[in-house]
Amino acid sequence: MNDKVDRDKSTFDWITERSSCSLPNVFKKLRLQAEEDVKVRNALRPNNSPYKFSVAVAGGDFTVLLEAKDVHRSVIFSLAEHAILVRDDKGNPMFEVTLTFNEEGECRLNVNNEERDFWQVRRMALEELLFQGY
Repeated sequence: MNDKVDRDKSTFDWITERSSCSLPNVFKKLRLQAEEDVKVRNALRPNNSPYKFSVAVAGGDFTVLLEAKDVHRSVIFSLAEHAILVRDDKGNPMFEVTLTFNEEGECRLNVNNEERDFWQVRRMALEELLFQGY
């Protein structure tokens, strides 16, 4: 059994996996996942709810928006040279995401020197926007 595991690891295509672990690829994946999060969250709203969520893409950024009668809030994701920057709607930094290709051959996101999964980064950025007060 151990020989089979070792043999499978020896054929692991680390070059392709490492190549896909780039900031532009991860940024695109985060955007697509955030769009899905917004779609799911909108589906959970009550009928005739006075608010909605959306995603806007502009240049090297994407923004997740909350729109209600008197409230317009957002979280902005920006692709920078060495990190993905996450800011609130006033432009204040929330956190930065950097990447690590770990010893298990996985592309991991780092926030504040801690490895995170994609969903954890999205939750850190969007949970308050998507759930506080609604």
